[in-house]
Amino acid sequence: MTEQTARTVANVVIGAAAVGAAYIVVRTPSLRRLAIGLAVTALTRSIPAWVTREAQHAWTQSARRAI
Repeated sequence: MTEQTARTVANVVIGAAAVGAAYIVVRTPSLRRLAIGLAVTALTRSIPAWVTREAQHAWTQSARRAI
């Protein structure tokens, strides 16, 4: 088996596993609520915190300009 074939097979297997996991999450109400809660948490806490960190980093880096 060549490396390219191995990568293709691995991608297909991972894709099938992801589709299967998504199907189970969508079909199970408790897992669906958990997934929605985690998505809401990511959108309302993690992403704004990351943006804030990046803005602060950019601000401090802009002050270090050589004259």
